[in-house]
Amino acid sequence: MAQLLTPLLLISLLTFQLLTSGVVSTTFTIVNKCEYTVWPGILSNAGVPTLPTTGFALQKGESKSFTAPTSWGGRFWGRTHCAEDSTGKFSCVTGDCGSGKLECAGKGATPPATLAEFTLDGSGGLDFFDVSLVDGYNVPMLVVPEGGTGQNCTSTGCVVDLNGSCPSELKVTSVVSSGGVACKSACEAFGEPQYCCSGAYGNPDTCKPSSYSEIFKKACPRAYSYAYDDKTSTFTCASADYTITFCPSPNTSQKASQGGQNTQTTNSPLINSTMVYEGVALDESSASPSKLNHVFGSYGVAGVVSITVALWLLWQLF
Repeated sequence: MAQLLTPLLLISLLTFQLLTSGVVSTTFTIVNKCEYTVWPGILSNAGVPTLPTTGFALQKGESKSFTAPTSWGGRFWGRTHCAEDSTGKFSCVTGDCGSGKLECAGKGATPPATLAEFTLDGSGGLDFFDVSLVDGYNVPMLVVPEGGTGQNCTSTGCVVDLNGSCPSELKVTSVVSSGGVACKSACEAFGEPQYCCSGAYGNPDTCKPSSYSEIFKKACPRAYSYAYDDKTSTFTCASADYTITFCPSPNTSQKASQGGQNTQTTNSPLINSTMVYEGVALDESSASPSKLNHVFGSYGVAGVVSITVALWLLWQLF
């Protein structure tokens, strides 16, 4: 009897470990719904494994998926108006990472750029994520968690095209486009401590929203608009996959907001002039097919391994 209890205890411990150790990695899917090509860039945080790619091209309507290891952290952004010169050097008008190549290879985005930031399997086993305009804006972006759980597990982003409505003192123009191609942050434009939350303004008590950050916040209420915009801009999920979409609104383009009027929709969590999406918080009582696949996939792997180990141990005994 004692001989049977030992392997059964080992099986139980193994099953528990598998079920609680995140055996299913996180899948990121990048989608381009813009009317133009976007070149996503990816930068992993220091000290974590890199993803399979750090930069690639997405034509209109294309998507690309890849998995991230447990506890990965980093950021995604979109590069626009990219090309190679006669020497083969690759560069972009907005979001350029300065590598001179399609792959960013450990280099980050040159502001201004819309950022999607992630820390997977952080405090409490939760994923932390946000869409940030702290470094400015260059392309509409939406982050949607798939199959996750938690009270604050919901979509975030900035789906408005801010390039056309950007204040002139923040607007980035280029010969490649008749209108603005990006919108700087006030910090990038003026370099003043009160805008950069630096020096005497380097804490949340002294660094407050500016008239410029409030323009971003009004258009994109869930996105970070300045450095200490945490309370309304950080979201958390457990056991989620993520879809990051550039230009999520069908009528969003690089010139969509030029000459247009801003209309508020007060009953929508994401308030902007081209709103076609309303985020819905996901909880444990409303399991989607994606969530069920994620959960049962984890249990399935644990079950198969446990049965295999059990059979092996029984064979050893008898």
